[in-house]
Amino acid sequence: MTKPLTLTKADLIQEVERITELKRSESETIVETIFDSIIESLQNGDKIEIRGFGSFRTRQRRGRIGRNPKTGAKVEVPPKKIPFFKPSKELKDFVNSTEAAASAGATSSVPSSSDAKHP
Repeated sequence: MTKPLTLTKADLIQEVERITELKRSESETIVETIFDSIIESLQNGDKIEIRGFGSFRTRQRRGRIGRNPKTGAKVEVPPKKIPFFKPSKELKDFVNSTEAAASAGATSSVPSSSDAKHP
C-alpha cells in the first residue's frame, strides 16, 4: 500500500511561484499572509468564509475532568476554543467526483476475463 501524498506549505509556495511567476520570497509572503490572516481572524473569534471552498470558525469546548494516562490521576482540563473547518457543498462534490472518477478509471483499466482474447 502506498503512502498518500501530503501537500505542504512549501508545496503551496512553489505552486504560487509557478503560476504567478513571482520570486520565491514574494510567493512565500503571499502564502504566509493568507495563513496569518486566517489565524488572526480565528483568534479574534471571527468566521472566515471562502466561497466555493468552505468556512473556518472556532468552537468552544467545555471544561472536563480528564485522567493522566501515566499515573491515572484526575486532571482538570479547562474550557478552550478549537478551530473548525466546514467544507462547502462545491468542495464536497468536487472531492467525491474526483474519487469516483479515479476509482472508475482504476476498475475500467483492468480487463475482465470476458475481454481477454484466447489463442
